[in-house]
Amino acid sequence: METTTTTQSQMAWLRGPTIGRGSSATVSLAVANDGTDRVFAAKSAPVSTSHSLWREESILDDLKQCPRIINCFGHDVDGRFYNLFLEFFPRGSLHDSLRHSSGSFFPEPTARRYTRSVLKALQFVHARGYVHCDVKLRNILLCDDGDVKIADFGLARKAKGKEDEEDVCSISGTPMYMSPESVARREYEAPMDIWAVGCALAEMVSGRPPWQGRLGYSDDVWALLMRIGFGDEDVEIPTKISEPGKDFLRRCLVRDPEKRWTADMLLNHPFLAEPEPEPEPEPELEPELKDDDRCCLEEWLRSPKSVLHSSPSETSLCFSSSGSSEAGTSSPADRIRILATGKQPDWWRGSSSDENWISVREVA
Repeated sequence: METTTTTQSQMAWLRGPTIGRGSSATVSLAVANDGTDRVFAAKSAPVSTSHSLWREESILDDLKQCPRIINCFGHDVDGRFYNLFLEFFPRGSLHDSLRHSSGSFFPEPTARRYTRSVLKALQFVHARGYVHCDVKLRNILLCDDGDVKIADFGLARKAKGKEDEEDVCSISGTPMYMSPESVARREYEAPMDIWAVGCALAEMVSGRPPWQGRLGYSDDVWALLMRIGFGDEDVEIPTKISEPGKDFLRRCLVRDPEKRWTADMLLNHPFLAEPEPEPEPEPELEPELKDDDRCCLEEWLRSPKSVLHSSPSETSLCFSSSGSSEAGTSSPADRIRILATGKQPDWWRGSSSDENWISVREVA
């Protein structure tokens, strides 16, 4: 398999504990073994199934000029694994902050600031011709300056582009944040990201994931996707948000994607025109290393431990049309059934256990 042409100076690094595991890759803490003790995240997958990683690196390289998007530092291939090096955020995601904060929701000025930053990132992403396809609080990471960056471009794709169907998932996203058109018609365009922004903002100010406040809500992914894609219900607008905030959410959560506002339009909405509060100073978190050859990190630095801790409706799903006998069907109900299945994709096979991954790598 050909790899990307990313080059960088030679650097030794050490793999620490696993901090996340998705459908196609495992994320570990890592530390540069060059005297700097620089900490970053290593997202790894077997070379034979690493296509999504080098696609993600290529996309991040194209988006590197945007300060509100996670930084990528290149990659290495150690013979068995493709390792993508990414910026590490000790403070974790907005999902972590919301669940672990003293309150059960963010104050409106804070939610407004985060939403503005996410839209600035998406404005850049969409202008470059991409769709993120998995905007959610777990993929919005907190910076030391009190602002946020969006991360995890593993499901991102070109808007209105024709890509290799064997390499790009035909059905993908996180059910609870998916837009009606992406569920019902498999449309992955910029309006899908805007719908997800509305879901994320509603969750920030209410403390509840989208759809959870609806009567009869359950964690049945099949039922949820049928309601999103083929029902006539709307995401609940939180009562505790201001009137400009309610109007902003209605512009994001229009079922017709043609009537949904764009990132450019939303950045000029009165809700985001409010004065931005000064970010609260945050103590800088410095990782501490053990002396035992620095083969592991002393602690996990309050980072998210695993996407497997989330419910099925909050976990990203990605199914290739070649990976299921049902994916070629044209029935909307069949497509939903494929998306809702809990069966693990074939391309996860062959992954190695974590204990075999703690070793020194040389970046070529």
